[in-house]
Amino acid sequence: MSPTVRVDAISTLVSNLVDQLAQRLEADAAPERLVVGLVGAPGSGKSTIASELRTRLKEADLFAGLVTMDGFHLSDAVLNEWDRHDRKGAPDTFDIDGYLAILDRVRTDGTKQVLVPVYRRDLHEPVAAGGVVSGPGIVITEGNYLALETRGWGAVRERIDLLIHIDIPEEVLMTRLISRHEKFGKNPLDAGHWVRTVDLPNARLIATSVHRCDEVWREPEDEHDSDDELD
Repeated sequence: MSPTVRVDAISTLVSNLVDQLAQRLEADAAPERLVVGLVGAPGSGKSTIASELRTRLKEADLFAGLVTMDGFHLSDAVLNEWDRHDRKGAPDTFDIDGYLAILDRVRTDGTKQVLVPVYRRDLHEPVAAGGVVSGPGIVITEGNYLALETRGWGAVRERIDLLIHIDIPEEVLMTRLISRHEKFGKNPLDAGHWVRTVDLPNARLIATSVHRCDEVWREPEDEHDSDDELD
């Protein structure tokens, strides 16, 4: 079955989602925790949307925690040892088994606290036990490869109750990503090269798995802002 496509302002889509999730949690036989995934290309706005969703869920007393795929980046030391640092962010530069194990833990017992890693962009490294999932409610997870079927990622989808693909035009992604790489220290030439050789191939790979999602979110064309949603 094809995913449901929703076109509206992100704030409206998030508000409607919170209402939908509240109803699901109240249903008979609902689990203590539901895992909601946000997936999309680098620069599609996943982190920004996750932050807004977290705020709205907290206001509704429904938020249990955040598990980011980026928290499972391999360290630079491991990437260098395995000769993968020049394509950091590709599917084989993450600890997939660790990610699956954390998703299993947060789903097993809604009363159990689970410490989770986070990714520090200022350090360009993952940091262990940087976040916590606690209590019943909604667990948000976000990342590039949540719907991917290959390279060991297929089992992630099985652990997500509602998966939403954030769809952004490629030309908008390019502008956002070049800006992001420059912000974190790359010169314009290197930023453009990285986007063309790493980020865009990854984005096109991610697009092949949209059919595995439950929903696709798109903003109206006039609401894209290349300076804001950078992840």
